[in-house]
Amino acid sequence: MQHNCNAGKVGRTMTNPKHTFATNTPRTGWAWTLATFFGAGFLRPGPGTWGSAAALLLWLAAAHWSPLSHGELSLATLAAGILATLIGIPAASIVSREAGTDDPSFVVLDEVAGQWIALAAATLRWQEWLLAFLLFRGLDIWKPAPARQFDRMHSGFGIMMDDVAAGVYAALIVLALRHWL
Repeated sequence: MQHNCNAGKVGRTMTNPKHTFATNTPRTGWAWTLATFFGAGFLRPGPGTWGSAAALLLWLAAAHWSPLSHGELSLATLAAGILATLIGIPAASIVSREAGTDDPSFVVLDEVAGQWIALAAATLRWQEWLLAFLLFRGLDIWKPAPARQFDRMHSGFGIMMDDVAAGVYAALIVLALRHWL
């Protein structure tokens, strides 16, 4: 599979299990780099899971090597999820338009944002962060309402917000289970 995340490159073919398209038009480099989360979106199978796994690994590294308290880590993680969402909306819009498809599977910044929102509720106990990861992936695939309605929007906003909704659902479940168990 060849891919091109650099603006101005022409003449290659990008192959995706769902889409094959020529890259004979310039690509917006920053948007492709961020939307694919530095290329994680091109990994197979399951690019969304790879994006979520990359987000989890970054969170684990930050959690273990930063001097932040649990509360500070939760706020920083939530802020990172919000920032990824705000950057992801225009990036996903640009990449979607340039790829010629409504919701390219290689756009995984939405999974990163949603996963970080889910992880904002978790502690460093492996059971909690693993639960946050699994719940987010399951809810992202299932897309309960209103995530399903966001998914149907066919825009950068819709691409990002269905995963944000799944992240919020996962975070609420993690918090509820911690409280009740």
